[in-house]
Amino acid sequence: MRRFLVVFLLLFADLFAGYSGSVLGSERTRNLRQLDYAPMLFVYHGQTVAPGRHFFTYPERNKDFRASFHETERASLVYVADSLGTGPDAHTYAFAVSPILGLDYRRGEALGDTIWPAFDGGLYFRGYADSLDFDLDARIYAEEHSAAKPRSFDGEVFDVQKEDRGGLNYVSFARYRAHMGFNYAFARLQLARDVLHFGPGYYNNLTLNQFALPYNMLTLDLVFGPLRIFSAYADLRVNSWSYSKDNLNDRNLYAHRYELALGALSLGVSEIQILYNENKPWLFVPIVPLFIEKGNYTERVNNGALAFDANLQLFGLARVYGEFFLDDMESPYAVYENKYSNNRWAAMAGIQVAHDFYVGNRRVEAGSIAEIARVEPFTYCHYDTAQAQMAHLGAPLGNPNGPNSLAVDWTLYARLGFGGEIFAGLHNKWLWKGVDYGSSIDDPYKTVEKRFVHGAPLVYTLAPSLGFHGRHVAYFAEMTFVDEKSAYVRVAFMW
Repeated sequence: MRRFLVVFLLLFADLFAGYSGSVLGSERTRNLRQLDYAPMLFVYHGQTVAPGRHFFTYPERNKDFRASFHETERASLVYVADSLGTGPDAHTYAFAVSPILGLDYRRGEALGDTIWPAFDGGLYFRGYADSLDFDLDARIYAEEHSAAKPRSFDGEVFDVQKEDRGGLNYVSFARYRAHMGFNYAFARLQLARDVLHFGPGYYNNLTLNQFALPYNMLTLDLVFGPLRIFSAYADLRVNSWSYSKDNLNDRNLYAHRYELALGALSLGVSEIQILYNENKPWLFVPIVPLFIEKGNYTERVNNGALAFDANLQLFGLARVYGEFFLDDMESPYAVYENKYSNNRWAAMAGIQVAHDFYVGNRRVEAGSIAEIARVEPFTYCHYDTAQAQMAHLGAPLGNPNGPNSLAVDWTLYARLGFGGEIFAGLHNKWLWKGVDYGSSIDDPYKTVEKRFVHGAPLVYTLAPSLGFHGRHVAYFAEMTFVDEKSAYVRVAFMW
């Protein structure tokens, strides 16, 4: 049996590059995982070791997508490359289609459930036509849960099939992420279902974070040399339960980000505005300052914030970075005094150390990333429950730990290429999550004397992970120990 597994693993380990997408985007830790274990972690690894200008706004156009399309996608089940017309007026296009199949085992104390077996299957469709590029990952899931009342593992909508209606008890749902972008000189206009991630942090970005739940969006990305201007609109859902009447209301997100990349130093300003049962397309215009325009709308149904961040690259070996997020303040001195809840802010600092070296002719990408984030009580909250909170499907758009939290994340990682890729990681997390009023993103805001993580217990978790992927197959294993225990094992096939 052991020999069979070794042969099966090596069968799919070849020297072809992996599949690509039209954008570099967020990690998919809950669903829709492809073959790479932590692709965005290595985007940040590259931002640490490579010289040049570095921007930190995702999803970002994959500039190599078209040039490398033949190399990366030609071994797909369906691959087509052709042109319309001839000569200088010819219009070139190419696309590839790959089936994806996956089998998961998941269990966790926080989830209160064991999910086994869990199947997913679907198609990954990507390609380009002249200045247009696109990708779509769409799948159907079927899971068996041990819990009497299953909960959604990924936080999105799901259906429970009862035995008396279908002969079996199981959970089913469908998921997708997609991007369609039109590129012209300095501009990219994109329609997508994904997650926005603003700033140089990996785990704890404060304004918009990759670990939020996906939403539909329209974005405009403008790059003028060292200056990048990014504008986005997103359609948010109020409640994670699809039958909730809260979802008859509208929650709309507008976001802008301005970045200046000055060699080793990158500076960024992010601003967001949430509108409840209002929608103002004017806010999409990149030159409209949301933190000023906010005052022109009804205070009770709009919520805004402003953030500043910086990233400094050090000798191609490390980068240090930070972000300060201001939700609201009474005065600059009141923020310094930090006594009352009408001064709502958050701060994050981090460092990543990275180095590439060779063992024989095999490249090893190794590094460490550490972050600390403090989020004050009532940050991201609003006046009334289920209105203009900075949330989607009940989860924060920003720091995933939510208001009234203190978190330290530290990860060691390495990736070895040898005709496939082996990933190994060790993630440590120390989390203090407040228990007072103002610790939940759905707590209606009120002016009180705040207490930061007062009486909050320390929750420490140690999470080793190991992954392998070749051209067509991937194996992942993640375990969590100490104060929370969980397990996640996955086998995936993609052609």
